[in-house]
Formats: sequence, structure tokens, C-alpha cells
Amino acid sequence: MLNAPESSPAAGRKLMAVVVLAVALILQVSVANRLPLPGQITPDLVLLAVVALALVYGSLTGVVAGFAAGLAADIIPPADHTIGRYALVYCLIGYVCGLAADEMDRQSLVPFLAVAAGALAGTVLYALTGMMLGDPRSSWALVSRMVPLQVLYDVIASPFVVWSVLKVTGRHESRDRSRDRMAVPAARYRAMSGRGSGL
Repeated sequence: MLNAPESSPAAGRKLMAVVVLAVALILQVSVANRLPLPGQITPDLVLLAVVALALVYGSLTGVVAGFAAGLAADIIPPADHTIGRYALVYCLIGYVCGLAADEMDRQSLVPFLAVAAGALAGTVLYALTGMMLGDPRSSWALVSRMVPLQVLYDVIASPFVVWSVLKVTGRHESRDRSRDRMAVPAARYRAMSGRGSGL
């Protein structure tokens, strides 16, 4: 079951998610993919953005953001794989990380543990889908070489990306939470005022 903090996300929340994903995609293509890092592997800024959005907004936003970001990553050059692989992987990662949204404290280590787990799961899932689709570049030998470096690079980049997303969304979320605290559901109000359903 998907846990969304609100039944219908506000327009500001949707716009915030779109801006975060667009910036992550642009930085991934224009900066991260050009970094001359050992192992010819780069940090996955889009995955980090999906994880951060899922931690802030919940699993429903994580699924939608993961699918949209993954589909964009599947299409934007230099995409050289079957369309839909990143969409599936990011969608699943967004859902799983969104499940931890309720337990997340902005000062805790949950975001960075989620990034490490997301990077590990993302790399393995991407390789597994490649093996199922017959991609010759997906093999256990390649995956075992890629996974440690991919997780390391993502964890190193995570403080910058995750902290930025948490900071940008923090003001919007605190405003929503303070408004929610002031609202009293009708059933609770009836119970507090002594008016039961039988009255």
C-alpha cells in the first residue's frame, strides 16, 4: 500500500519535485557523466534525487518521481539501453525508500543509509534487468566490479544532493505540517466534544 502524507499532493509539491528532477537530470548529463572517475563509473544524481524526494514526500511520490525520472534517463542521450530499465529500477527504489518517510528525522542518518541501500539495489536491479533482456554488458563479473564503486560514489555525492533536496523542500513541508497540526478531523472533533455517532 502506498503511503502518501496527503491524499492529494499540493501544486507546490508537484512543482518542487519536477524542478528537483529536472536539475538532477541536467547535472547528471552535463557534469556527472563527464567526470573522469576511476572505473568509468559516475555518481547517479538522478537516483539520489528520487531517494530524497521519496524520503520527504512518501512512497506515492517516490513511485511517480522514480518512474518519470527513470523514463527521462532512458530517453536522454547518451542512453544506449532498452527504454524502461531505469524507469522500472527508479520506480521500485522510490517506493521502497518512500516507506521510510514516516520514520525519517531530518537530522538522522536515515537519508544516507537509504542512499547506500538505493545505490546498491539500483545497480543490482539494473544489471538483473539487463541480463533478463540479454544485454551483453550485464554480467556478474561486471556487476561485482561496479557495485562497490557505484555505492561509494553515490554515498560521497549524497550529502550534497540529499541535503540540498531536504533543504529546498524543508520550508514547504514545515508549512504543510503546521497547517495539518491545526486541522482536527471531524470524527476526532466529535469524540473530543462528547458527541458520538449515536447522538
